[in-house]
Amino acid sequence: MKLPMLTADDKIAEIRRLYFTTTRQTIQADLAKALDLLKSMAGEEERERATVYMEGLAQMRADWARSTPSTRHSKRKTRKP
Repeated sequence: MKLPMLTADDKIAEIRRLYFTTTRQTIQADLAKALDLLKSMAGEEERERATVYMEGLAQMRADWARSTPSTRHSKRKTRKP
């Protein structure tokens, strides 16, 4: 099976698709795939075109991580004086 070589436009299109389709459950895998695509780009100009989507994915991951209660904090009991 022959794998197709992706052009810079194809890579940016895939990162864009990941940005618009990611969910709370898939953000880690989607961000990892987007980073792999970004690393495979040849030049800085190509990477700059993907910046807005990469920043958006990173922000979604941060927002969702912050809004998910940590199991460490949920098990802690508060003491009353």
